[in-house]
Amino acid sequence: MGTSVRVSARRKATGAGLAALLLAGGAVGCQKSDSAESPAMTPAAAVAKAAKNSEDIKSAHYRMTGQVPGQGRISAEAAVSIKPLAISMKMTAQNQAIKGPVEIRLVGKAMYIGGNASMAKEMDGKSWIKFDMSALGGGKGLNADQLGAGQANQNPAANSTFLTGSKNVKKVGIETVDGVKTTHYEGKVTVEDLRASFKDKDKTVREQREKSLEQFEKMGVDSFTMDAWIDGDDHTKQFRMRGEADKGPLDLTITFLDINKPVQVTAPPAKDTADLAEMMKGAQS
Repeated sequence: MGTSVRVSARRKATGAGLAALLLAGGAVGCQKSDSAESPAMTPAAAVAKAAKNSEDIKSAHYRMTGQVPGQGRISAEAAVSIKPLAISMKMTAQNQAIKGPVEIRLVGKAMYIGGNASMAKEMDGKSWIKFDMSALGGGKGLNADQLGAGQANQNPAANSTFLTGSKNVKKVGIETVDGVKTTHYEGKVTVEDLRASFKDKDKTVREQREKSLEQFEKMGVDSFTMDAWIDGDDHTKQFRMRGEADKGPLDLTITFLDINKPVQVTAPPAKDTADLAEMMKGAQS
Protein backbone atom coordinates (compact mmCIF):
# COMPACT_ATOMS: atom_id res chain seq x y z
CA MET A 1 0.00 0.00 0.00
CA GLY A 2 2.80 2.38 0.96
CA THR A 3 4.69 1.48 -2.21
CA SER A 4 1.64 2.19 -4.37
CA VAL A 5 1.19 5.60 -2.80
CA ARG A 6 4.85 6.49 -3.40
CA VAL A 7 4.67 5.43 -7.06
CA SER A 8 1.49 7.41 -7.53
CA ALA A 9 3.12 10.47 -5.97
CA ARG A 10 6.13 10.15 -8.25
CA ARG A 11 3.88 9.90 -11.30
CA LYS A 12 2.00 13.00 -10.26
CA ALA A 13 5.25 14.87 -9.71
CA THR A 14 6.56 13.74 -13.09
CA GLY A 15 3.30 14.71 -14.74
CA ALA A 16 3.34 18.12 -13.07
CA GLY A 17 6.95 18.66 -14.14
CA LEU A 18 6.12 17.69 -17.73
CA ALA A 19 3.11 20.00 -17.72
CA ALA A 20 5.24 22.85 -16.41
CA LEU A 21 7.86 22.19 -19.10
CA LEU A 22 5.22 22.19 -21.83
CA LEU A 23 3.70 25.38 -20.48
CA ALA A 24 7.11 27.02 -20.35
CA GLY A 25 7.75 25.92 -23.92
CA GLY A 26 4.44 27.45 -24.95
CA ALA A 27 5.32 30.69 -23.19
CA VAL A 28 8.68 30.88 -24.96
CA GLY A 29 6.96 30.20 -28.24
CA CYS A 30 4.72 33.21 -27.69
CA GLN A 31 7.62 35.59 -27.01
CA LYS A 32 8.80 37.92 -29.78
CA SER A 33 11.57 36.29 -31.75
CA ASP A 34 14.94 38.01 -31.98
CA SER A 35 15.17 36.89 -35.60
CA ALA A 36 15.73 39.58 -38.21
CA GLU A 37 12.66 38.54 -40.16
CA SER A 38 9.20 37.04 -39.88
CA PRO A 39 9.38 33.39 -41.02
CA ALA A 40 5.98 33.69 -42.72
CA MET A 41 6.90 36.80 -44.73
CA THR A 42 8.00 36.44 -48.34
CA PRO A 43 11.05 38.45 -49.53
CA ALA A 44 8.83 40.78 -51.58
CA ALA A 45 6.50 41.36 -48.60
CA ALA A 46 9.42 42.05 -46.24
CA VAL A 47 10.88 44.60 -48.65
CA ALA A 48 7.45 46.22 -49.15
CA LYS A 49 6.91 46.50 -45.39
CA ALA A 50 10.29 48.20 -44.88
CA ALA A 51 9.48 50.58 -47.74
CA LYS A 52 6.14 51.42 -46.13
CA ASN A 53 7.88 52.12 -42.82
CA SER A 54 10.28 54.48 -44.61
CA GLU A 55 7.35 56.81 -45.25
CA ASP A 56 7.33 57.61 -41.51
CA ILE A 57 11.00 58.64 -41.44
CA LYS A 58 11.22 62.36 -40.68
CA SER A 59 14.96 62.52 -40.05
CA ALA A 60 18.00 60.28 -40.35
CA HIS A 61 21.68 60.06 -39.56
CA TYR A 62 23.52 57.97 -42.14
CA ARG A 63 26.86 57.00 -43.65
CA MET A 64 27.47 56.86 -47.40
CA THR A 65 30.34 55.25 -49.32
CA GLY A 66 31.01 54.13 -52.86
CA GLN A 67 31.46 55.40 -56.39
CA VAL A 68 29.26 57.94 -58.16
CA PRO A 69 29.54 58.81 -61.88
CA GLY A 70 31.20 62.19 -62.34
CA GLN A 71 32.31 62.36 -58.70
CA GLY A 72 34.48 59.25 -58.42
CA ARG A 73 34.99 57.63 -55.03
CA ILE A 74 33.03 59.31 -52.25
CA SER A 75 32.61 58.95 -48.51
CA ALA A 76 30.29 60.96 -46.31
CA GLU A 77 28.38 61.10 -43.08
CA ALA A 78 25.19 63.13 -42.91
CA ALA A 79 22.20 64.14 -40.84
CA VAL A 80 19.03 65.06 -42.71
CA SER A 81 15.65 66.40 -41.73
CA ILE A 82 13.13 65.38 -44.39
CA LYS A 83 10.46 67.90 -43.42
CA PRO A 84 11.39 70.69 -43.19
CA LEU A 85 14.32 69.87 -45.46
CA ALA A 86 17.70 70.52 -43.85
CA ILE A 87 20.99 68.71 -44.36
CA SER A 88 24.41 68.64 -42.76
CA MET A 89 26.98 66.47 -44.54
CA LYS A 90 30.74 66.04 -44.24
CA MET A 91 31.98 64.63 -47.50
CA THR A 92 35.03 63.77 -49.57
CA ALA A 93 34.65 63.20 -53.32
CA GLN A 94 37.50 62.21 -55.59
CA ASN A 95 36.59 64.63 -58.42
CA GLN A 96 35.19 67.53 -56.43
CA ALA A 97 36.32 71.04 -57.33
CA ILE A 98 37.34 71.71 -53.73
CA LYS A 99 40.27 69.64 -52.54
CA GLY A 100 40.04 67.78 -49.25
CA PRO A 101 37.00 67.05 -47.07
CA VAL A 102 34.24 69.63 -47.11
CA GLU A 103 31.11 70.23 -45.12
CA ILE A 104 27.81 70.84 -46.88
CA ARG A 105 24.81 72.45 -45.23
CA LEU A 106 21.40 72.96 -46.75
CA VAL A 107 19.28 75.50 -44.89
CA GLY A 108 16.09 76.67 -46.57
CA LYS A 109 16.94 77.46 -50.21
CA ALA A 110 20.61 78.07 -49.53
CA MET A 111 23.45 75.57 -49.75
CA TYR A 112 26.68 76.29 -47.92
CA ILE A 113 29.93 74.54 -48.79
CA GLY A 114 33.03 75.03 -46.70
CA GLY A 115 34.81 74.17 -43.51
CA ASN A 116 37.87 73.74 -45.68
CA ALA A 117 41.21 75.45 -45.08
CA SER A 118 42.09 75.65 -48.79
CA MET A 119 38.92 77.66 -49.46
CA ALA A 120 39.86 80.31 -46.91
CA LYS A 121 43.13 80.95 -48.76
CA GLU A 122 41.23 81.69 -51.97
CA MET A 123 38.47 83.86 -50.47
CA ASP A 124 40.18 86.42 -48.24
CA GLY A 125 39.85 84.29 -45.13
CA LYS A 126 36.23 83.28 -45.65
CA SER A 127 35.86 79.53 -45.28
CA TRP A 128 32.27 79.11 -46.56
CA ILE A 129 30.56 79.89 -49.83
CA LYS A 130 26.80 80.32 -50.15
CA PHE A 131 24.83 79.15 -53.20
CA ASP A 132 21.26 79.90 -54.14
CA MET A 133 19.98 76.39 -54.90
CA SER A 134 17.40 77.70 -57.38
CA ALA A 135 20.24 79.18 -59.46
CA LEU A 136 22.37 76.01 -59.60
CA GLY A 137 22.35 73.69 -62.60
CA GLY A 138 21.10 74.48 -66.07
CA GLY A 139 24.56 73.97 -67.53
CA LYS A 140 25.72 77.44 -66.50
CA GLY A 141 28.71 77.85 -64.24
CA LEU A 142 29.17 75.64 -61.20
CA ASN A 143 26.56 73.15 -60.14
CA ALA A 144 26.12 70.94 -57.10
CA ASP A 145 27.59 67.86 -58.80
CA GLN A 146 30.77 69.66 -59.84
CA LEU A 147 31.24 70.90 -56.30
CA GLY A 148 31.06 67.37 -54.96
CA ALA A 149 27.70 68.12 -53.35
CA GLY A 150 25.49 66.23 -55.76
CA GLN A 151 24.49 63.67 -53.11
CA ALA A 152 23.53 66.28 -50.53
CA ASN A 153 20.03 66.91 -51.87
CA GLN A 154 19.05 63.24 -52.18
CA ASN A 155 16.54 61.58 -49.89
CA PRO A 156 18.09 58.32 -48.61
CA ALA A 157 14.75 57.13 -47.20
CA ALA A 158 13.16 57.36 -50.66
CA ASN A 159 16.16 55.72 -52.35
CA SER A 160 15.98 52.80 -49.91
CA THR A 161 12.56 51.79 -51.31
CA PHE A 162 13.73 51.10 -54.88
CA LEU A 163 13.91 47.33 -54.34
CA THR A 164 10.10 47.26 -54.21
CA GLY A 165 10.09 47.69 -58.00
CA SER A 166 11.95 44.40 -58.50
CA LYS A 167 10.12 41.34 -59.83
CA ASN A 168 12.74 38.90 -58.56
CA VAL A 169 13.47 39.79 -54.91
CA LYS A 170 15.29 36.98 -53.12
CA LYS A 171 16.63 36.40 -49.65
CA VAL A 172 20.43 36.22 -49.46
CA GLY A 173 20.75 35.39 -45.74
CA ILE A 174 21.04 36.69 -42.18
CA GLU A 175 23.87 39.21 -41.73
CA THR A 176 25.01 41.65 -39.05
CA VAL A 177 25.34 45.32 -39.99
CA ASP A 178 26.87 47.69 -37.43
CA GLY A 179 26.05 45.22 -34.66
CA VAL A 180 22.42 44.82 -35.78
CA LYS A 181 21.04 41.48 -37.02
CA THR A 182 19.45 41.94 -40.43
CA THR A 183 18.04 39.95 -43.32
CA HIS A 184 19.78 40.63 -46.62
CA TYR A 185 17.59 40.80 -49.75
CA GLU A 186 18.62 41.36 -53.36
CA GLY A 187 16.94 41.99 -56.70
CA LYS A 188 17.24 43.69 -60.06
CA VAL A 189 14.94 46.53 -61.06
CA THR A 190 14.54 48.67 -64.16
CA VAL A 191 13.64 52.34 -64.11
CA GLU A 192 10.45 51.49 -66.00
CA ASP A 193 9.35 48.90 -63.40
CA LEU A 194 10.32 51.22 -60.57
CA ARG A 195 8.25 54.09 -61.91
CA ALA A 196 5.29 51.74 -62.37
CA SER A 197 5.56 50.76 -58.69
CA PHE A 198 5.02 54.40 -57.67
CA LYS A 199 1.55 54.66 -59.23
CA ASP A 200 -0.36 53.24 -56.26
CA LYS A 201 1.29 55.56 -53.74
CA ASP A 202 -0.23 58.76 -52.40
CA LYS A 203 0.82 62.03 -54.00
CA THR A 204 3.49 63.02 -51.46
CA VAL A 205 5.21 59.62 -51.43
CA ARG A 206 5.01 59.34 -55.22
CA GLU A 207 6.61 62.77 -55.71
CA GLN A 208 9.43 61.98 -53.27
CA ARG A 209 10.30 58.74 -55.04
CA GLU A 210 9.97 60.30 -58.50
CA LYS A 211 12.37 63.06 -57.50
CA SER A 212 14.91 60.54 -56.22
CA LEU A 213 14.61 58.44 -59.36
CA GLU A 214 15.07 61.43 -61.68
CA GLN A 215 18.51 62.11 -60.21
CA PHE A 216 19.68 58.66 -61.31
CA GLU A 217 18.00 58.96 -64.71
CA LYS A 218 20.04 62.12 -65.32
CA MET A 219 23.15 59.99 -64.78
CA GLY A 220 21.94 57.66 -67.53
CA VAL A 221 21.15 54.72 -65.22
CA ASP A 222 18.29 52.62 -66.61
CA SER A 223 18.47 49.62 -64.26
CA PHE A 224 19.79 48.79 -60.80
CA THR A 225 20.95 45.84 -58.79
CA MET A 226 19.55 46.60 -55.34
CA ASP A 227 20.49 45.09 -51.97
CA ALA A 228 18.63 45.84 -48.75
CA TRP A 229 19.47 44.79 -45.20
CA ILE A 230 16.28 44.91 -43.09
CA ASP A 231 16.33 44.75 -39.29
CA GLY A 232 13.96 43.09 -36.81
CA ASP A 233 11.83 46.26 -36.61
CA ASP A 234 11.16 46.10 -40.37
CA HIS A 235 13.33 49.12 -41.14
CA THR A 236 16.05 49.26 -43.77
CA LYS A 237 19.35 49.33 -41.91
CA GLN A 238 21.45 49.48 -45.06
CA PHE A 239 21.00 49.45 -48.83
CA ARG A 240 23.27 49.29 -51.86
CA MET A 241 22.60 50.52 -55.41
CA ARG A 242 24.62 49.38 -58.42
CA GLY A 243 24.20 50.32 -62.06
CA GLU A 244 25.89 51.58 -65.21
CA ALA A 245 25.65 55.30 -66.01
CA ASP A 246 26.79 57.44 -68.93
CA LYS A 247 29.94 58.50 -67.08
CA GLY A 248 30.82 55.18 -65.48
CA PRO A 249 29.63 52.79 -62.77
CA LEU A 250 27.34 53.66 -59.88
CA ASP A 251 27.97 51.71 -56.67
CA LEU A 252 26.56 53.43 -53.60
CA THR A 253 26.01 52.01 -50.09
CA ILE A 254 24.06 53.89 -47.43
CA THR A 255 23.93 52.73 -43.80
CA PHE A 256 21.38 54.27 -41.44
CA LEU A 257 22.97 55.01 -38.05
CA ASP A 258 19.71 56.23 -36.49
CA ILE A 259 16.31 57.53 -37.57
CA ASN A 260 13.73 60.03 -36.29
CA LYS A 261 16.07 61.80 -33.88
CA PRO A 262 16.17 65.63 -33.80
CA VAL A 263 18.31 67.24 -36.51
CA GLN A 264 19.23 70.92 -36.34
CA VAL A 265 21.22 72.59 -39.11
CA THR A 266 22.28 76.23 -38.89
CA ALA A 267 23.87 78.53 -41.45
CA PRO A 268 27.57 79.34 -40.92
CA PRO A 269 28.41 82.77 -39.46
CA ALA A 270 27.94 85.56 -42.02
CA LYS A 271 31.44 86.89 -41.36
CA ASP A 272 32.90 83.57 -42.55
CA THR A 273 30.66 83.28 -45.62
CA ALA A 274 31.07 84.54 -49.19
CA ASP A 275 27.88 84.82 -51.24
CA LEU A 276 28.28 83.48 -54.79
CA ALA A 277 25.71 85.93 -56.17
CA GLU A 278 27.67 88.89 -54.75
CA MET A 279 30.93 87.43 -56.04
CA MET A 280 29.44 87.12 -59.55
CA LYS A 281 28.24 90.73 -59.46
CA GLY A 282 31.70 91.86 -58.45
CA ALA A 283 33.31 89.85 -61.24
CA GLN A 284 30.94 91.33 -63.85
CA SER A 285 31.58 94.91 -62.70
